[in-house]
Amino acid sequence: MEFIPQMEPLFGSEEKEALSRYMDEGGWLTEFRNTAEFEKRIADYTGSRYCFVVNNGTISLTLMAIAAGIKAGDQVIVPNFTMIATPNSVKMFGAEPVFVDVERETLCMDIECARKAITPKTRAIFIVTANGRYPKAGIEAFQKLCDDNGLILLEDSAQSLGSWYPNGKHQGAFSLAGSFSFSAPKVISTGQGGAIITNDDDMAYKLKRLKDFGRSGGGNDVHDTIGYNFKFTELQAVIGNEQMKKLPWRVERKKEILTLYKKLLKDVTAVSFFDQDLSITTPWFIDTFVEDREKLQQYLKENQVGTRIMYPPINKQVAYNVPGEHPVSNMVGQKGLWLPSAVQLTDEQIKHICSAIVAFYSK
Repeated sequence: MEFIPQMEPLFGSEEKEALSRYMDEGGWLTEFRNTAEFEKRIADYTGSRYCFVVNNGTISLTLMAIAAGIKAGDQVIVPNFTMIATPNSVKMFGAEPVFVDVERETLCMDIECARKAITPKTRAIFIVTANGRYPKAGIEAFQKLCDDNGLILLEDSAQSLGSWYPNGKHQGAFSLAGSFSFSAPKVISTGQGGAIITNDDDMAYKLKRLKDFGRSGGGNDVHDTIGYNFKFTELQAVIGNEQMKKLPWRVERKKEILTLYKKLLKDVTAVSFFDQDLSITTPWFIDTFVEDREKLQQYLKENQVGTRIMYPPINKQVAYNVPGEHPVSNMVGQKGLWLPSAVQLTDEQIKHICSAIVAFYSK
């Protein structure tokens, strides 16, 4: 069997043909009608009034925070298990990320840890819906915690396109605003890219200007506010529109992939999965806790299977080096492993992967 990578994007003939048609039209490449269509597709899919796409998912988090009124010196509570873009996005403009631990069952922020981390300088909580999962306490409990303490709730839903909360809201669409990422490994990809969704008119007004130099309207040079250049491109949008057409199938296939993994590994006690309600959430990656992680990785590599270590605790990375012990985040750093997760994985490949895992732990 050929080597099975841990992840790879999937682009087909539809994307190629759409790009060719666009280039034949003599477009200027900068964002225009195709970008507006892509934004509408995301807004409609998530049930949001507004969507703004930008150049990457880190910038979507940053602009969302700035538009919400977070400023330099404010504290923002973030999970200690997440992609480092989450804290970096507010660090970029001088806010201070404050790290708290996550739940063992979901790897989402632990609400009691968040409650204890609130100080007079706290301005917001960035909830991260890890791999499409939501915290046990429920998103409503986090909104109440914020309301009770005068805080802003924002959603980093980079991994959660195609995932809903039990209340019927799409993840990212419950709080003041939510952010998605379209980097290469995501459920849909435009190479790089991010999106902000919101139902708030004031947020929409600010976001539209923040991403486009603070212009009062498209194409003019009248500036109401300070803004920047974080616009999208039509090439990305052309790809994104074709990817969105395929999203329903991808959502179902991702669920089938996790279901097969869990079935084939149900008797392997050294491998454990997390609480994932597949009736409403979509697994982005196949995430696990495993024993003897490094040895398992090497064995799988020898058997043509790629894996990836999950995010280590951010507070212990050299980039931050913040004191604190967060037991679940630490455990992820020791045992967390992503198994092959590409949407184009075949059942035969998954069986090969699982057979190799069973063989390793049977030695």
